[in-house]
Amino acid sequence: MTGDLDENLVDHNKPVFDYLHPRIYVVAIGLVVWFALAAWIFFDHQFGKPDDMSLPLAMVSVLLLFAVLLPWELSLVGKRHPKPHDRHPQDTTFRDWRLGDFAVWGSQLHSMHAAIDMLLPLAAVAFGLTAIGIFFLICASLAS
Repeated sequence: MTGDLDENLVDHNKPVFDYLHPRIYVVAIGLVVWFALAAWIFFDHQFGKPDDMSLPLAMVSVLLLFAVLLPWELSLVGKRHPKPHDRHPQDTTFRDWRLGDFAVWGSQLHSMHAAIDMLLPLAAVAFGLTAIGIFFLICASLAS
């Protein structure tokens, strides 16, 4: 009988964060770098002349560089000028952050679910491009 009661308890004292932990940003940057490296390694010299893909790869690399630099610079500005009503210290441990909740548009989501929702598209693109590149290399080696 007490087992049923224990299963229905809800922890109402979880902290609610309105920022991602810095480790999540590090993983996101790592996935973006993986994507850029996979693009340069697997697709740089695929189309006959070596200059065919250099310009598009350079443009994608610049785009990814800005996609990483802008949020990083904004986070530095946020650290230099904190909000006066900031309730949570920014030096929260990753363990505490992942056990809490994440504020999303007036609702709450488990922090790890929010991190997965953010990192999953980046991981899919990075790993997918790597898989396509490996597939192209295998096909090119079998064709010759």
